[in-house]
Amino acid sequence: MSGPGATRGPVRRGGPGGGPFGGAQLPAEKSMTFGPSALRLLRRLAPHRGPVLAVVLLGAISVVFTVVGPWLLGQGTNLIFAGAIGQTLPAGSTKEEVVEGLRVSGQSAQADLISGIDLVPGQHIDFNALAVVLGTVLVLYVLASVFSWVQGRLLNTVVQRTTFTLREEVEAKINRLPLSYFDKMPRGELLSRVTNDMDNVAQSLQQTLSQLLTSLLTVVGILVMMFITSPLLAVISLVTIPLTVVITALIAKRSQKLFVTQWKATGELNAQVEENFTGHALVKVFGRQRETEAAFSAKNDELYRASFGAQFVSGIIMPAMMFVGNLVYVVIAVVGGLQVASGALSIGAVQAFIQYSRQFTQPLTQLGSMVNLLQSGVASAERVFELLDAEEQTPDAAPAETPPADGPGRLRFEGVSFRYVADRPLIDDLSLTAEPGQTVAIVGPTGAGKSTLVNLIMRFYELDAGRITLDGVDIARMTRHDLRSRTGMVLQDTWLFGGTIRDNIAYGRPDATEEEILAAARATYVDRFVHSLPDGYDTVLDDEASNVSAGEKQLLTIARAFLAEPSVLILDEATSSVDTRTEQLVQKAMSALRADRTSFVIAHRLSTIRDADLILVMESGSIVEQGSHAELLAAGGAYAALYAAQFADAAPEPEAR
Repeated sequence: MSGPGATRGPVRRGGPGGGPFGGAQLPAEKSMTFGPSALRLLRRLAPHRGPVLAVVLLGAISVVFTVVGPWLLGQGTNLIFAGAIGQTLPAGSTKEEVVEGLRVSGQSAQADLISGIDLVPGQHIDFNALAVVLGTVLVLYVLASVFSWVQGRLLNTVVQRTTFTLREEVEAKINRLPLSYFDKMPRGELLSRVTNDMDNVAQSLQQTLSQLLTSLLTVVGILVMMFITSPLLAVISLVTIPLTVVITALIAKRSQKLFVTQWKATGELNAQVEENFTGHALVKVFGRQRETEAAFSAKNDELYRASFGAQFVSGIIMPAMMFVGNLVYVVIAVVGGLQVASGALSIGAVQAFIQYSRQFTQPLTQLGSMVNLLQSGVASAERVFELLDAEEQTPDAAPAETPPADGPGRLRFEGVSFRYVADRPLIDDLSLTAEPGQTVAIVGPTGAGKSTLVNLIMRFYELDAGRITLDGVDIARMTRHDLRSRTGMVLQDTWLFGGTIRDNIAYGRPDATEEEILAAARATYVDRFVHSLPDGYDTVLDDEASNVSAGEKQLLTIARAFLAEPSVLILDEATSSVDTRTEQLVQKAMSALRADRTSFVIAHRLSTIRDADLILVMESGSIVEQGSHAELLAAGGAYAALYAAQFADAAPEPEAR
């Protein structure tokens, strides 16, 4: 079977450690910077401006209620402390008289302490005022929790809708990508971007956005309250911010590269596992288990080192922030204690400030701990954006042209040239005409361009020069949907999806009736083996269709093409997996199917194309011979040599070049 893989020479899966079966070349890494990628990810929230603004407003209200709480608790502490000290002082005197008396008696330290307290000598603790303060704090904290819960619910809705839209865009993008993209991208790598990376983006947004927003608002709110309480202590606390920024920037710069490597290695490992699982039988047959395990171990070890490095380096942020916070806490406790002793601050103010200092370092620490999650999410977002930014297939012509609905199905190649790689010609100036109802067989050695010809008919690839017409209309001027709806294709590599046998046959025409499905099954001899299955046409095939044989899979794909009733039929080694007797029966059925249809048959077994109206012999992208079976045998050229190689007692040795 020819195609891109047959014409490009050996390729390796991106980087060392590729699987034993080779693979397609990975696209070059084009790593984006963290800032633009993060901004692009955040801009995806723009369609949800209303809920996002509500999230910010609710978060701000929740933070206001939360940061006012310590100040009120400090007032409660002042009430308790004032009552406890006041009841020890003589009643009837004023605070000023008590302070003056202490100074006269040489107790200046006690005088300074009492001068900073709002008390009445002889008065006990005012429990009514204390109850009002504590009740107010309780209400504020309850309201803060309610607003925070509503904020979290709204944010969760925004994130899930954003992720939902992103998944839809990725799915739509995949359908707009040309076949050449999938030739270059290993399936496991693509699946990793669509699944693992998408899930990681959603998880990172969910876990970081709320935390980041709340932490930033908390930092601002606490700073305001700190300056209101004590400008001196607030300035001391501000030392935390530059230290936090410097430490986080130094660590994040190194860990971001490791996160990019981690997710890249995850995709490559998935590609390798998918490749080896798909070719598991061949791995066993050729005894390549050790090489496969070694390649897996090498790539798994690379993923381990990248993951460990990324998590370890980014994990340093949290303890570093805690260390800075503890240092600031010690300084605040010492300076605050001295100010209380001097009467410059009340004990309640110092208590509130200590609470603020802990609350101030806590969001900074949380911001640091969120950096590794954010970096991981942005690294995954970069990989998803690379997929979304991939070059798409050329759009359909506008306005599109449409052949007559009852057109006979005449296909004409006019000076067609095509190459997969710019400097490696494959098909040059090819011209041929397939008449309606004619069966055109294409034969030739591997890599001659047989399947490439089919790919061009289906517009899986665009021509470099020339044109292909269907009933006089250039297929490049048709929509791909219109072109492919008129074309039926049966490939050597069968594809069936998880579902019933009936559903798999009806995939060719979803609106087909039960009678039409059964008629197609009987015509292709699917009906013979279906009745031997426990559930008949309701038998459910798994994802790999492992509960039917390779030949039965191929019969099902042929039945699918029968049901579609296309104008043009393409059979690419369509009977390669069926036994000889079944092949003869299917050939008869195909003869009936090909009646009044233009058919292209790619075959290596020349016995299957003897009755073809026209046989094309291809070598190196060119048609070297064409004619009927009898005419080509009589000519004694390339076709006769191929025929002799298959049916003579011994094939001749190829000439040395």
